[in-house]
Amino acid sequence: MIPAGPSTLRLTRLPATRRLLSTRSLPSAAYTDPTRNNEPAVRSTPDITEHQRNRLEAALRVDQAGEVAANYIYMGQLAVLGRNRVAGPLIQEMWDQEKKHLDVMNKLQLQHRVRPTVLWEVAKVAGFGLGAVTALMGKEAAMACTEAVETVIGEHYDDQLKEMEDLPSSHPSVPLLRDVIKEFRDDELEHLDTAVEHHSQRAPAHALLSTIVGGGCKVAIELCKRF
Repeated sequence: MIPAGPSTLRLTRLPATRRLLSTRSLPSAAYTDPTRNNEPAVRSTPDITEHQRNRLEAALRVDQAGEVAANYIYMGQLAVLGRNRVAGPLIQEMWDQEKKHLDVMNKLQLQHRVRPTVLWEVAKVAGFGLGAVTALMGKEAAMACTEAVETVIGEHYDDQLKEMEDLPSSHPSVPLLRDVIKEFRDDELEHLDTAVEHHSQRAPAHALLSTIVGGGCKVAIELCKRF
């Protein structure tokens, strides 16, 4: 199945103009601002049922692994296209955002005492390889890779938000976690829009490439949930 493009992906997100008003207002600032390190929302984990705990751990394990892979995808793309006057700065900007995502996910993993995936090193190698190979196919193919990956990740984050609805909002870490997931989902969808704006759909065999990359992402998500 070909991942949905921006015209069919129906997710709700904040307008970019609102989200750029202040980085301090972003939910992730709770984890990136050292002055907030002692807040209960970033230091404790909720007392929940075993079923809820298993779902929370699976979600954060996948998210952390996904951010590892995303970092290495952009690293691979930049290794090939770093000197391209158009693609280089775009890839660097998206990679910088993914670095922050990974930093926050690492802190969430420790806060909620989640075991990282055993596929950690595989995610690095596969991510770098995917990024480099698509970049070698040209700027449009690199953007098509980003479009396919971010489509799947955007949908995945949206599904997670629905799954987290039964977590106890009375614990301060839960509303914060939901807000961080929303923020990161919106970031990923902005990357998707950027890819389309820079001609991802002009890539050779765009439909086939999207199917392969998107399908691979979905398989990786299911594997990381379990291992």
